[in-house]
Amino acid sequence: MHSSDAEIDYYYIVAAAGVGKRMGLDYPKQFLEVEGKPIFIRTLEMIEKNQKVTGIVVVTNKEYIYEVKKMCQTFKVNKVIDVVGGGKERQDSIYNALEKLPKESIIGVQDGVRPFIEERYIEDSYTKLMMEPNLDGVVIGMPVKDTIKVINSKGEIVETPTRDCLFAAQTPQVFRGEILHRSYEEAKKQNFLGTDDSSLVEKFGGSVGTILGSYENIKITTPEDLLIFSK
Repeated sequence: MHSSDAEIDYYYIVAAAGVGKRMGLDYPKQFLEVEGKPIFIRTLEMIEKNQKVTGIVVVTNKEYIYEVKKMCQTFKVNKVIDVVGGGKERQDSIYNALEKLPKESIIGVQDGVRPFIEERYIEDSYTKLMMEPNLDGVVIGMPVKDTIKVINSKGEIVETPTRDCLFAAQTPQVFRGEILHRSYEEAKKQNFLGTDDSSLVEKFGGSVGTILGSYENIKITTPEDLLIFSK
């Protein structure tokens, strides 16, 4: 059980260690500028605005650490407490960032190229964990609108899951620091590679709740995704 009587420190890890291949870029997509501002900076600015957030650790490609630090200074993102190098997989990158944060805290993980994070995601995730001591984490996401098919290695449909039970996970994903640290340590020991942060916490016994996000809370991955900025 976890006490909800006192506020505890709230940190964010922002994953900005991607590449730009699917965007047709020769540089990481998080540096793509929209209206004069890199996408990941837009994400950082929204997190920084929240008064509960104590600090932010950005994880990026090792060769861009200095550049990311300079961008944070230029755009006056003052809650960034460190910028660390990423690893081979996203999971390795988050592990590197986690080493900079205390276990006795609440830790949110956010995609750097998911710039439509809303204030309520940050606020409500923290509040839900404080109010519901049975939960170890909270994931923002939305019900799946399309019918999903499970296929085999030959591309043949083998199952059609009930859509009512399907939930498309987004970020932020917010956890109690102790279990997030422990889950990442166990995953490293067991060579387990999860699909997101929640999958690690789930595997190692954590209970994770959900909060409705928005269908516009997309991860910028392909050139078509940029059309959302013109809405």
